[in-house]
Amino acid sequence: MAPNDPKQTSSSSGGGGFFSSFVSSLSAMTRSVNGLLGYEGLEVVNPEGGNEDAEEEAKKGRWRQEDRDSYWKMMQNYVGSDITSMVTLPVLIFEPMSMVQKMAELMEYSHLLDLADECEDPHMRLVYAASFFISIYFAFQRTWKPFNPILGETYEMVNHGDLTFISEQVSHHPPISAGHAENEHFTYDITSKVKTKFLGNSLEIYPLGRTRVTLKRDGVVLDLVPPLTKVSNLIFGRTWIDSPGEMVLTNMTTGDKVVLYFQPCGWFGAGRYEVDGYVYNANEEPKILMTGKWNQSMSYQPCDLEGEPRPGTELKEVWRVAETPKNDKFQYTHFAHKINSFDTAPKKLLASDSRLRPDRYALEKGDIGKAGHEKSSLEERQRAEKRSREAKGQQFVPRWFDQTNEIHPTPWGNLEVYQYNGKYSEHRAAIDSSDSIEEIHFGSIEFNPWQYDNVAAAE
Repeated sequence: MAPNDPKQTSSSSGGGGFFSSFVSSLSAMTRSVNGLLGYEGLEVVNPEGGNEDAEEEAKKGRWRQEDRDSYWKMMQNYVGSDITSMVTLPVLIFEPMSMVQKMAELMEYSHLLDLADECEDPHMRLVYAASFFISIYFAFQRTWKPFNPILGETYEMVNHGDLTFISEQVSHHPPISAGHAENEHFTYDITSKVKTKFLGNSLEIYPLGRTRVTLKRDGVVLDLVPPLTKVSNLIFGRTWIDSPGEMVLTNMTTGDKVVLYFQPCGWFGAGRYEVDGYVYNANEEPKILMTGKWNQSMSYQPCDLEGEPRPGTELKEVWRVAETPKNDKFQYTHFAHKINSFDTAPKKLLASDSRLRPDRYALEKGDIGKAGHEKSSLEERQRAEKRSREAKGQQFVPRWFDQTNEIHPTPWGNLEVYQYNGKYSEHRAAIDSSDSIEEIHFGSIEFNPWQYDNVAAAE
């Protein structure tokens, strides 16, 4: 696919024109499930654009019919709403991973940020960094939902190169997570908050986050604005995910930037996964074209001011997805399995760590009934803690991140920014310098993100 017109004015608006095109494409490939009594008006979208009967296509997916029917009766009242914190979802659509844990999965290809830091060419530096941010979408295509983190829940990761990672659920209403990763080449800081819009059989997810990468060698700061994500066939049909629109990565130090366009999925799957765009200098002149698929690989080639490849140059691959397990139940990569284990856990793991969640562990072992019971118990305990805080006139205070006075604007709303306070580095250094060695496994540490020790769920 040819790159987009380099003369097109880039922005961080989330790609409104592309969204309109996306909606048009969906209209062409959409089938109504009017044949199913009680579901008139719902649409089932087949990303492959096949010719299956609409009713048969609607029955595909992971839902049992009775679960699907009862869930739709509840969810039809929320059409048009932000359901981020409004709806309790059944465990059968979850994966055994928490959202603060999944934040660490973004680090699989962190070597690309190492290369960006080592690179002297300012435009190639953005090629490496942009490829890192493209690589995370392979993990995001999974259609299983992560567990919502409990307030105060954390996730720690070591043993991935020389990287140290910590994330924490810093707010429950609205749900906000914060994360910090660091090695000798870069720091990665994110405040993550989502806004949703439920559309019946689909869901739009707007990333009201702030992501900043600082490359240590030159102190370069990179800022990311990602596209929205759309989940299709939530209840009826085979669930699938698309992220149509533009991703903008800006070098806030020099003004250079990358604008990459995620093509919308069209008829018979045309354009699905495809990404293309340019690295621009501060004068908005194209310097390098980038093209590829977010589920396969990305390549680059120097270009002229018209966006055409320079004579004597060739398209070179900069990133390719690693080999993945075959027929994995939750569509996990090898890296996802690694971070979901204790292999990446540090000495003296925090008791608030996601790996220790009893609902997560039960689901991992295939016990859906126990997972649902444990999930409900954790949520009720969380509500009890909220009542106690309100009765005491107290506020929850995160351990590893501080709320700042900064309000960060995004294309979809404003975000309260949380900043890494450095205390985790001190904590980790003290633990690592000790002689303490203990075997960590599920059950060796009780999951404990709680602010108060003596608050019972039944309070």
